[in-house]
Amino acid sequence: MESLAWWQRGIVYQVYPRSFQDSNGDGVGDLRGIAARLDHLSALGVQALWLSPIQPSPMADFGYDVSDYRGIDPLFGTLDDFDHLLQHAHARGLKLILDFVPNHSSDRHPWFLDSCSGRHSAKRDWYIWRDPAPGGGVPNNWLSHFGGSAWEWDEASGQYYLHSFLKEQPDLNWRNPELRSAMLDVLRFWLDRGVDGFRVDVIWLMIKDDRFRDNPENPGWRPGMSSHDRLLDLYTGDLPEVHDIIAEMRRVVDGYGDRLLIGEIYLPVEKLVTYYGRDGGGAHLPFNFQLIRAPWTASEVARIIRDYEAALPAGAWPNWVLGNHDQPRIASRVGAAQARVAAMLLLTLRGTPTLYYGDEIGMTDVPIPPELVQDPAEKNQPGIGMGRDPQRTPMRWDETPGRGFSQAKPWLPMGQGGPSVAAQHNDPSGMLALHQSLIALRQGNAALFGGAIEAVEVHGDVLAFRRTSGAERVQVLLNMGEAQSVSVAAGRVLLSTLPDAPDRVAAGPLPLRAAEGLILRLD
Repeated sequence: MESLAWWQRGIVYQVYPRSFQDSNGDGVGDLRGIAARLDHLSALGVQALWLSPIQPSPMADFGYDVSDYRGIDPLFGTLDDFDHLLQHAHARGLKLILDFVPNHSSDRHPWFLDSCSGRHSAKRDWYIWRDPAPGGGVPNNWLSHFGGSAWEWDEASGQYYLHSFLKEQPDLNWRNPELRSAMLDVLRFWLDRGVDGFRVDVIWLMIKDDRFRDNPENPGWRPGMSSHDRLLDLYTGDLPEVHDIIAEMRRVVDGYGDRLLIGEIYLPVEKLVTYYGRDGGGAHLPFNFQLIRAPWTASEVARIIRDYEAALPAGAWPNWVLGNHDQPRIASRVGAAQARVAAMLLLTLRGTPTLYYGDEIGMTDVPIPPELVQDPAEKNQPGIGMGRDPQRTPMRWDETPGRGFSQAKPWLPMGQGGPSVAAQHNDPSGMLALHQSLIALRQGNAALFGGAIEAVEVHGDVLAFRRTSGAERVQVLLNMGEAQSVSVAAGRVLLSTLPDAPDRVAAGPLPLRAAEGLILRLD
């Protein structure tokens, strides 16, 4: 177990910087605010802090439109503020992971402004430009993930440029060696500064078909789905050449020692696992989002665990994600009672868990009135549930009017009521206490943080599996339905998701209450 890297032993905690802590009273979270709340992360027991984008940006997509890859947006602070955060995180034993957005830049990035200056610009080929189709109009049928065509007309040069998301987010051309070199230098800039790794945004989209062929129709598309999903991403995502780029990124990261490369990938499991790369030369952790989209049943979650474990390449380290800034919160998806069961699932599965800020106190999605919607994904396609504002609302620290987040009006509504850190601080029955107990148990038990997973089974509504390391054997039982009993080997209950659970010695039929999870040490 001592040979495991920090990112194998630990837990990654995602912070959405706009929503964690406002230090200067403008209603938006910032780096000084995050630094002021590091004690919360230490008390929780996580090992790494991952920040969504903090680089300079016009904020057309809240930082995922980068105008300077080597700076800090004034909204969040300065490079000195970043260094302060990094120093104080490291002093607490916390690693710091940055978002890297390589598929596209902002349309205000100097590279794109140069590219727009004319067809003979030295940086013209740093982006993807095409002539109109022979009969006029867009070059092909490629669609933006945020609605409409992925092509935008540039009147001055008489060509279209590609944007897989907003028109303010032109796609970079990773087939250009100069662009590729410049972007790898961005990684080196932050690694030299001391960051511990990167989460790479939409990593599977970085290369597009060089013949610009039309994407085929999606036979599974139905009204109410995203307009982008009308077509299959055959020629705009998951192309074989993307693995060569990721291998280059990995070599850069590996050159700095014990650093981490995470890839954001929304693909079926058999494709997802290819992003570990040949001979382990891809992402250390291709993000596994299967639980985010799974029906919350014991049989379906068991199938996901078995299929994922079976698909992993030899030596690949698994990972699990329950929530992030793009998906509805787990407590809203499965309800408050089952969110406790979900926390036990996340923190007992084999591999590295990622925890989304606020989930440790049971935060739920906040309904956003139409006039207060911020997210371009919702503004461009209203009414079909694409908006991500509800899961990005500010962290609730206490019971004051600004909930301890800000003394100003927050950038998104915080909703009425709901949990807070302060209210749960001394509550042994709260969601925060459950997370702290789960994390402490995980970190102190070799079977849980590094052992094998075995006997993934379903008993009615109960998902059961064992974690083992040498003589250490742990049984996990997760009841996703009503009260029932499950037969178990002799052992002692270490932890229940329910606060008034009696101290139990288990052998034979073991009763589980509705929505109860149990961890047992087997004799």
